[in-house]
Amino acid sequence: MSDAALLAGQRLVVSAGPTFEDIDPVRFIGNRSSGKMGFAIAAAAARRGAEVVLVAGPVALATPAGVQRVDVRSAAQMHDAVLAALPADAYIGAAAVADYTPARVAPAKIKKSAGHLSIDLVPTADILADVAVHVLRPRLLVGFAAETDNVEAHARGKLQGKRLDLIAANRVGVAGSGFESDVNALTIYWDGGERAFGPAPKTELADSLLDLIAQRLG
Repeated sequence: MSDAALLAGQRLVVSAGPTFEDIDPVRFIGNRSSGKMGFAIAAAAARRGAEVVLVAGPVALATPAGVQRVDVRSAAQMHDAVLAALPADAYIGAAAVADYTPARVAPAKIKKSAGHLSIDLVPTADILADVAVHVLRPRLLVGFAAETDNVEAHARGKLQGKRLDLIAANRVGVAGSGFESDVNALTIYWDGGERAFGPAPKTELADSLLDLIAQRLG
């Protein structure tokens, strides 16, 4: 079977990019995710014949050819969009979803004052955990872990804790790699194994990850 047909007949849901959690009409809590890795995965999956739904946070990237795109802003919106896209053969959670969101969004711009400002943050819904226990749980559940330290320990903890099949881990805070870069390095972990890829362009890493996913789905 050619690479172009490796995922023919499979439906993949991919989430990509950051989420923005509004504080007031002007400000938000966000992160440095560019969405490039998730978009590369969606593009590679479509090239391999998959039906792809891409749930994208606020990024300035063109929609890959052959991909159905759903734009969202917040973690709550991404959570709802991913669940609405099920059933699927695989869910690949490549998005950098905020762990916390303001408990209350101010209706008007918060004005600067001489005193300290405290913002009450509450946990966001856990998309991977909710997909894992969903009645329409995909056959394959793939997570991402962007870590600054103890990468393998944190990644394997997430793999087990969220009942994932695969997790792609990378170290962030390294110059020329990770967030906002076209280059990254990934180590894919699963129960009883691992495989390292890169440093390499994110488009190349997407193909390597899709090779593993195609094998599992096949």
